[in-house]
This record gives sequence, C-alpha cells and structure tokens, in this order.
Amino acid sequence: MTEPLIVRRDLDFLLYEWLGIETLFERPAFAEHSRETIDAMLNLAEEFAVAHFLPHYKQADQREPHVDADGVHILPAIRDALARYAELGFFSAGFAPGVGGMGLPYLACSAAFAVFAAANISTVAYAMLTVANARLIAAFGTSAQIDAFARPQIAGRWFGTMCLSEPQAGSSLADIRTRAQPDGADSLGFRYRLTGNKMWISAGDHDAAENIVHLVLAKIPRGDHSLPEGTKGISLFIVPKFLPDASRNDIAVAGLNHKMGYRGTANCLLNFGERDGAIGWLVGKAGDGLQQMFMMMNEARIGVGLGAAALGYRGYRHALQYARERQQGRPIGTRDGAPIAIIEHTDVKRMLLAQKAYAEGALALCLYCAKLVDEHDDAEAQALIGLLTPVVKSWSSEYGIAANDLAIQVHGGYGYTRDFDVEQLYRDNRLNPIHEGTTGIQAIDLLGRKILRSDGEGLAVAQERIARTVAAAMDVPPLAVHARSLAAYWKKIRETIGALREREGTRVFDNATYFHRAFSHVIVAWLWLEQGLIAEKSRASTAPDSAFYAGKLRACRFFFECELPHADAWLALVGSGNDVASGAPPEIF
Repeated sequence: MTEPLIVRRDLDFLLYEWLGIETLFERPAFAEHSRETIDAMLNLAEEFAVAHFLPHYKQADQREPHVDADGVHILPAIRDALARYAELGFFSAGFAPGVGGMGLPYLACSAAFAVFAAANISTVAYAMLTVANARLIAAFGTSAQIDAFARPQIAGRWFGTMCLSEPQAGSSLADIRTRAQPDGADSLGFRYRLTGNKMWISAGDHDAAENIVHLVLAKIPRGDHSLPEGTKGISLFIVPKFLPDASRNDIAVAGLNHKMGYRGTANCLLNFGERDGAIGWLVGKAGDGLQQMFMMMNEARIGVGLGAAALGYRGYRHALQYARERQQGRPIGTRDGAPIAIIEHTDVKRMLLAQKAYAEGALALCLYCAKLVDEHDDAEAQALIGLLTPVVKSWSSEYGIAANDLAIQVHGGYGYTRDFDVEQLYRDNRLNPIHEGTTGIQAIDLLGRKILRSDGEGLAVAQERIARTVAAAMDVPPLAVHARSLAAYWKKIRETIGALREREGTRVFDNATYFHRAFSHVIVAWLWLEQGLIAEKSRASTAPDSAFYAGKLRACRFFFECELPHADAWLALVGSGNDVASGAPPEIF
C-alpha cells in the first residue's frame, strides 16, 4: 500500500490559496525568502520523511527505549534520522540568522513539521521539544546562555526538554517542590543547585545527542528554608546533562514510562540532585519562571495540535485508500452482481467525510494559528492567538483521534490488527489530548483566563473576522446558508458568555469542557467557511482541480450540517448551569 502522508495539494491550498504565506515575505524578517524557498523546503521534507522517518515507524513502536547503567538507549534509526534532520537544517529553519538560523516563517516550518509528524511523530517529537527549548533561551537568556545552550540546539547537536510536572503535582504547577539553592555566579549567570523529581519528561534522556538541555521549573527557598507557595514563586533554570567542563551533572534517570503509543520518544522520571545538587543557571529574574515557560508551553501546544492533525490526516488517507480498494457487499436492495468497493456504501462515505472534516479542519486550524505567530508585531494577531491556543491544542487533539477511531472502523476487523497502521496511529494520537495540558485544563483556561478574565480583545478580533467572513459568504449563494448558520452560532456563543459573566463563584466552570467544545466547533466552522469561499471561487475556473475543490466544499457542508449542530446541546447545557457532574458527591461512584 502506498504510504499517504500529507497530500501536497492540501498544503499548497492552505499555504498559498487561503493563508497567503507570500504576504509574510513583505515583512523584513522574511524578506530573503520566496515561494521557491518554501517549495524547496516542503519538497525536501516530503522526500526525507518518506526515506528516513517512515521506515522505522513500526520498529520504534516495537522496540521501546531501554535504560541501563549508561543511561537511556533509543532505536538507532531514530538517532540516525535526527542526525540527518539536523544536517538538512530543519532544527535551525525557523530561527533568525543572528543565532544560526535560516529565518523561515513559523508557518512554513509548521507545514514541514506536519509532514514529519505524519511519517513518525515519536521521532520528530525530539526535534519539536529542542526547537521550543532553544527558542525560549534565545528570547529570555543572556547572550552567554544563548551561545552556550541555544546555539548547539539550533544546530541540532544538542537536544532539549521541558521539566515541569512532578510525581505529586502533575499539572498543578503551584505544588511543585523541586528546590533551587543559590550557589554563586559565573559567566553564565546566577548558579543554583537543584534537588527534586520531575515526571513525564519526554526525551529526558537518550543517546541521540551530544548533550541534553533541561529547562526546569523550581522554587528558590526563602530565608527560613521553606518554599514559596503558589505559582509566583516559580523560577526557570537551564540544567544541562553535561556541564560546560564536560563533567556529568547530578541528574539521574529513575525510570522509564512504558506508554500505550508514542513509544519511540523516551519518557523519563528524572531525579535532580541525588548527590550535591544538579547545577543550573537562572533564566531571567527569579519568580518569572512560569511566565517564561508559557512561551515554550504555548509553542508545544501548537505542536501537539499539529501532530494530532497530522496523525488524524494520515489515518484518513489510509482509510480512503482502503475504502477504494476493498470490495465487499452490494448496493442496498440488490443481491446479484459483483461486490462493490466499500466507498460506495453510504455509511463509509459518512465516516470518510467526518475524517476529512476533522483532519483537514484541524490542519487548517493549526496552520492558521502558525501564521498568527509569524505576525508577532500585529496586536490583533497576538490577541487572537492568545485566545485560540487552547482551541488549537485541544480541538485538534480530540478530533484528530476521532478521525483515527473512524479510520479503524472503515478498515473493519483488519483495522484492529497490527498489520495495518491505523491501530498504531490511534494509539500514538491518544496521548495528544493529555500532554501539554489536558482538555479539561485547556477548557478552564479558555473560559477563565482567555475570556472571562481577559480584556476581551481576542474575542473582539475573532468577532470582527468572523463577521467579515459571514459578509463575504452571504454574497455567494451556495455558501449563504452556512454564513447565516455561523452568524447564529456566534451569537449563541456571545449570549452564553454574557450569561456566564452573571454567574457567581466557581460554578461558572461547571461545564467548561462543553463550552470549549462548542466554541471550538464554531471556530473550526468559521475556518471551513473561509476555505469554502476559496474553493467556490476556484472550482469553476480550474477544471483539472474541480474534484479537489468539490471535496473541500463537501467537507465544509458536512461540518456545518452534521457537526456544528452539536453545539446547540453543548451550549444549552452550559447556559442552564447544569450541575449533574459538578454536584455529584464522590461517594456515589
């Protein structure tokens, strides 16, 4: 079976016809680039992903990382693929030339990342974390810290991690207990000795890089040796596996987590300071750690969403190809004749349309947000990306895996076996609604911090852009019905927000996840309508691509007619103040 990764025609549609990536080249930061640059990058990504990432996809799942006295060892093919990935410049692509990068837009890098994630997400995860780590140090570190710790990661010689969670704290970062004891200063800044434990550290240890740079959240003890409570006392430290003098830092692997999927990425429990304390250097000011880490966390959240979209997309392409080739059954009401391809059956078409709407919708959402990141000097764009980060992370994760679930169903019993990739794609994708903030946490963030406690700028930008899309679609007869529907659902969203503002106390969050679902569905419907406008305009004038544009329009229609109506039930539940879950006493379970 031919391997379907990300179809290039879809990427070209999103990048050039819809998002207009070429407008970014008008910005000084990207002025050296052109469509030729982007095309060359994507061509290389496609070729390299198929040749060096895809071949060990199943092998990495079957041969998990293991630990011995020398540390954690990963599949050699992963190490070799990442070495080549570095040689070809994919680590450095999105960084400014001043720190050793190529200065490409984040949007272009995200499109290339999607190709690699579709091919082998557990391998490219090492690169995603490294790039985000280096970007944080480049933004907040001193020039000496950038030279010592960011540049080697940008070159792909060293890798990076983010060390947030602890066994007793999980996602509740206010409860972390890793402590950082002052230990003087040197040319790299204020030095500390760290002691504590960090859990769920992806790429926490391995043998694929010369060094591993950990960004560690910890608390500096007060004068009485107690740790400050809450998140305001959290600071951020650079803690490398090997110190500048090449000696081993006081970091030990206490164990590996054996996962359902994503198995090629080593996931570790790390102990810092079993002897004298792990040496680390403070980034920025004490107490600013969580604020700084949000830069890496938000980049990782877009990356998680994009990975989920890519996995859902690849599963859809597998299901589509299988449905075209698999002969089974006959049309309803007939008994004679040869079996037909299952793509002729209505329920299979339904499942394929749902996958297409989910996977291509998630890819569009992620790349739309990537372009907002590139528009870093545009206040409206930054307000909107702030609002949409919980959406891009969680909607893409939830519906990417929904697409994978349907891909298994299309395959029938074969999909439940390891002979077909769709079962592994499902297992790999199941992590994405969990890490970098669960869906429930993202829902509280969206409703609380991004909407109810914000200045409303992000919501206002979304409203203005949605209104613009609605107005344009009202003038296109086939899309006018969708425009009216989108306007009506956005009105319901605003009315629900208004009602929630009147609600007192924590009851406002009783149904935050249902609100997140409804809000996200409306956002994705908006982006599908945006794509529908392009497709409707283009399909009549480009006969060879008429089926492609017809597919976009059918997916748009499916989302509006079959998916968006779910928001009615979700918003009704939110607006009613239903306490069926929040009011349930623990003893009933």
